[in-house]
Amino acid sequence: QVQLVESGGGLVQAGGSLRLSCAASGRTFSSYAMGWFRQAPGKGREFVAAITWTNANTYYVASVKGRFTISRDNTKNTVYLQMNSLKPEDTAVYHCAADKDSRGNYNSLYTYEYWGQGTQVTVSS
Repeated sequence: QVQLVESGGGLVQAGGSLRLSCAASGRTFSSYAMGWFRQAPGKGREFVAAITWTNANTYYVASVKGRFTISRDNTKNTVYLQMNSLKPEDTAVYHCAADKDSRGNYNSLYTYEYWGQGTQVTVSS
């Protein structure tokens, strides 16, 4: 069982930066693929980024490439999402997720077995 707790959200002006953190419990965290998803009001949950357990591969939705960076520190059981050049359309609740099987298809929310409660990110224009 893995429990995930996100932090780092807040209100920021367009062009600003935030770093989200997702702290995971569980001794097998280092073997899990990790993802970030977001959900804006009235919309479905959207894939943002993912990272495999080896840190060898990262994946991003096209709209955040070059602005967001996903990373992980297995010694701290934590995954991060550094968000730069934020835009109003990035406003959403951001959730982290864990995939114990690491078999790919990381942009699908159905891949992930564990989810955090989310942290609100609001970008003002």
